[in-house]
Amino acid sequence: MAATMAAELTQHLNARHLYPTASWLQTFLSTTRPITPLPAIKQTALFRLLASDITTTLKQPAASVFPSDVLKGTIKSRIVTGPVVCQVLDIEDIGHSRWSQVESIEAKERGETTKGREIVRVVEQENEGTADAASPVQSKGPFKLLLQDAKGLKIYAFDLRGIDGLSTNMAMGVKLVLRNVDVRRGVVMLEPGCVQVVGGKLDALDKAWKQGRKERLMAAARTVNTLA
Repeated sequence: MAATMAAELTQHLNARHLYPTASWLQTFLSTTRPITPLPAIKQTALFRLLASDITTTLKQPAASVFPSDVLKGTIKSRIVTGPVVCQVLDIEDIGHSRWSQVESIEAKERGETTKGREIVRVVEQENEGTADAASPVQSKGPFKLLLQDAKGLKIYAFDLRGIDGLSTNMAMGVKLVLRNVDVRRGVVMLEPGCVQVVGGKLDALDKAWKQGRKERLMAAARTVNTLA
């Protein structure tokens, strides 16, 4: 029975280009209840795997990680076919100044957002939680990302087109599947048709990233001003 369940889960996850290690699969199966329906087990397995660090939980085939020489800056352009599974470790909005991003964060901290050129205060309503008077404007980038594949290789990437699901509001550790991406001098160029946002996050990384974002932006802005 356990062997059949393991085979079912392996097939389910492999179909999504996720190849869990035997130890991860064994640990997961040891936490499942025998009476749980198979569809629920499959959904839970996918959720937990996407919430894990892929460098310790996946054993991807060679085609599903970046080539070992992908960071070689002398290669002007190359297509990495994939599908490559990776997780996002960092994202930076390079379409707006760091100080303007700091101001946006501080406005959010004050409970303010914008509607056109008008500043609108977000009102906390009793028994209804926070009611946004207007949805905050979400930047479309361009963005610079730091990606990591299952082998632990880290590589920078640029989203110049505004890909759905990629923004500074996304969770750190979210998993992406990349297909036929152009890598130019060791940097991945992301295009809408080449990127699938699968989901998931790394809780500790996401929390630390969000808590420290304002300070990182301020420090980087001060450094640039000093050098100038």
